[in-house]
Amino acid sequence: MTAGPSQEAASTTLEAAPSASTDAPVQHAKRRGPGRNLPAAIAVGVALGGLLLGAVFVLPQAFPVVVAIALCLGVLELTRALSHGGLRVPAVPLLVGVIGMVVSTVTHGVNGLVIATAAAVCVLILWRVSDSMGLTALRDVTGGVFTLAWVPFLGCFILLLFSREEGPWLVLLAVLVPVANDIGGYVAGVLFGSHPMAPSISPKKSWEGFAGSLVAGVAAAIIVTVSAIDAPWWIGAVLGVVLVLVSTGGDLAESLLKRDLRIKDMGHLLPGHGGMMDRLDSILLAAPTTYIMLEILLP
Repeated sequence: MTAGPSQEAASTTLEAAPSASTDAPVQHAKRRGPGRNLPAAIAVGVALGGLLLGAVFVLPQAFPVVVAIALCLGVLELTRALSHGGLRVPAVPLLVGVIGMVVSTVTHGVNGLVIATAAAVCVLILWRVSDSMGLTALRDVTGGVFTLAWVPFLGCFILLLFSREEGPWLVLLAVLVPVANDIGGYVAGVLFGSHPMAPSISPKKSWEGFAGSLVAGVAAAIIVTVSAIDAPWWIGAVLGVVLVLVSTGGDLAESLLKRDLRIKDMGHLLPGHGGMMDRLDSILLAAPTTYIMLEILLP
């Protein structure tokens, strides 16, 4: 469950032009270099991609384990990040919840995921209020429910995709489009980026980079749907457009959260990429979107 170089950190590389007032809106920006360790980022990306392909196509029994590990790492990073905002979200019940949600999804599908999520929320509430009660505990529980909903609940949809017919290829579709989204945006942003897309949230994103993401993401979706799933090309085009929009939105949402928490990356586990959440942000929204879109387009 890994994406390529982050669109947030690399898809569009911009530098705000000097202005007399910091409150003045930024209209144009000057392109600059990548601003990251590209050799390390490429090496880590290739390694993670090889791990994913091996777990999906070579040893499918290991795929739920890989998903569980990735989601646990994401939960740990998110709870640490939320601590910068004053939230004390207990990690132990969340990690237990991740394992239970993964196992329940594999064994009982959507119903298992829903029941396991509800159980994880109950355990989280009891765990936190057993320590103390009041407004602080309510804030911590809210942060924990947010963590469960964002990371393991959305992430388990990749397992629901895997259980469908042509499951390995559907997983590849849900991961490959966000990867193409990041790479296409990175290249277009470096070469042409000059118009900020959301300067108050992620100054490094540009509309030129978004255009590159759209082209690469749609092309990747069409290739997978036509060659592997044997679906009409227009379904791939629709999926590509929707997944690029969703992936970009997930990237911007994480950027906004990090800005509010005053942190640069969710973690430092992956050289050249940041933390696991910096790789999962797009996929966590792309997986359920792919599942829902396929239910509509290819029931």
